[in-house]
Amino acid sequence: MKLTQTKKSDILQKILQSISSKPSISFKELAVHCKLTRQTVSNYVKELINSGKLIKNKGEMHTNEMINRTYDDRMFRDTFEHEYTWLNGFMRNVRRYSKSTALIDPDQNLTLTYEQLNSEANKFAAALKNAGLGKNDVVMAALRNSPSFAISYIAPRKIGAILLAANAQLAAGEMALLIDHNKPKAIIYSANASEVVTQAVKLSEHKPAVVILADNIEKISVPEGQISYGDFIKSMPDTDPQMECRPHIYDEVLRLCTSGTTALPKSVPINDINEVLSAHDVIMQYPLSRLDRTLNMTPWFHRGGCHCAGPGPAFYVGASIVVMRNFKPQTVLDWTSKYKITFLMGAPANLEMLSKIQERDKKDISSLKGIITMGAPLSRSDCIRYSNALTPNIFNGYGTTETFWNSFLRPYDLPDGAGSVGSSCIDDEVRVVKIYEDRRAEPEEMEEHDRISEGEIIIKSPAKSSCSYYKNEKITQERYYKGWYYTGDTGTWDENWVVTIRGRKDDMMVVSGENIYPTQIEEAVNEHPKVKDCIVTSVPDKIRGQAVAAYIVAEDPSVTIEEISEFCKNSPMLSKYKRPRYYAIIKEIPRTATGKKMHYQMKERAKIDLETGFLRRG
Repeated sequence: MKLTQTKKSDILQKILQSISSKPSISFKELAVHCKLTRQTVSNYVKELINSGKLIKNKGEMHTNEMINRTYDDRMFRDTFEHEYTWLNGFMRNVRRYSKSTALIDPDQNLTLTYEQLNSEANKFAAALKNAGLGKNDVVMAALRNSPSFAISYIAPRKIGAILLAANAQLAAGEMALLIDHNKPKAIIYSANASEVVTQAVKLSEHKPAVVILADNIEKISVPEGQISYGDFIKSMPDTDPQMECRPHIYDEVLRLCTSGTTALPKSVPINDINEVLSAHDVIMQYPLSRLDRTLNMTPWFHRGGCHCAGPGPAFYVGASIVVMRNFKPQTVLDWTSKYKITFLMGAPANLEMLSKIQERDKKDISSLKGIITMGAPLSRSDCIRYSNALTPNIFNGYGTTETFWNSFLRPYDLPDGAGSVGSSCIDDEVRVVKIYEDRRAEPEEMEEHDRISEGEIIIKSPAKSSCSYYKNEKITQERYYKGWYYTGDTGTWDENWVVTIRGRKDDMMVVSGENIYPTQIEEAVNEHPKVKDCIVTSVPDKIRGQAVAAYIVAEDPSVTIEEISEFCKNSPMLSKYKRPRYYAIIKEIPRTATGKKMHYQMKERAKIDLETGFLRRG
């Protein structure tokens, strides 16, 4: 089978990495490590030697990088590349803090120490190995936040496998496509996803070797052809399994999915060094220590949930986690008080609900050191309110599944910086570049630092991004360029490189030849005292090409469309061509699991609503 250029490049890079770590490595060892025949490896090595990338000397092979060093770096590379892994960090905590609490599950009255969590992970790893899984095999998890998720986060690494953290809220058809794309050998899922997972496996062409029902607090029956988690790990040893290959910092250990605001979720590989450096970023920013205790109000299957206060940083630093399967604002406050939680992670909508309750009935949440929110910018008024009601230490981050967070507002940036997403994180660079209709802007083609000129936000995050999508070269080439990730988000920035998001390129509306982004209109409409929130999209218009449509969530049920329309006509923030021409009042705005408004969904709905008359002329 003919290899694609990208695939061949990956193999050559893997050979170079292996030789760099062990210059005396044999063709047999290379063949095993790269999963190739010895003859194929021999041919590739000859190609590398002929190209000058490899030099053979006294029975050893050296890369050009090694030859150009001023010192012998082999011991350093061997130690760093094989030992600076997330799993090694977790195991240090198992040894150092074996009796310290790692995880609390109030729903099951369960507490696991680091020693106990590791033992459970060992059993699951042994069971996976016994089922035939090994290096680079995929374990798909459709799990809510739970001990099962925590165990699944750790166990596959112990046998060189990869965890695919799937959105447990996908429809069966979407999950079937995800199964066929990633071809997991094992699927583990929470009981609430039983119907979807069972149907997805029936629909998918690829059939996993084993499907495991876990996190079964609902006590449902095991579907036919599947196995319970208890039976799957039964009689398995709780000692560390023998890994066939040495771990490497460039090994893929986790695969996440985009939140799907534009299409079916894309699979994003996360390698081991990405995991470690994402954890370090969090540990440094808050800061987070082994004395802290976190709770996520958002799912761990998203990068923000997993890496902001979830298993990634918490288990790497030796902190403890309180598990919340489903967000309940009153329960969050109760558990914060009871378990002395120090850091909460959630979307702005979560903070809104917490504040309402806390303002009415105060709980002792003085243990809180900070609340981290991602998914949407904070307004100044909201920031002040949350600081007064919950904790003065509010953090607001901006980033993507592909690159984690990349700009940050810290407590000392707020409330003055509210509305923006701050400036770049320490190891990252965020720019606003020009937008062209016929080509992608070069990274150097930056917009003016004037808070007015809108461009596309691009990110360079070498520490936290693998710069690729799994088996999707087309999207990889569209989104990644010269090491930069082109987000599709649009924004402005100021003289201090502080970025403010305005919308998305694909949310852009063209009205009478003018480019319009929904965020500015939404902000203006939300100024109306009877409006709680709104989402703006477009509908077809024969004269203008497109017309603006606004969907309103009322703060006061007495509000009328005529009232809002008149308000917009008088708004100093809305030019005539930017004013909505159509309105509708709805109960809630559709959002992704990370709290982002789903403009693409409303755009499809708006066409139907215009035809049926649900959208009314303002």
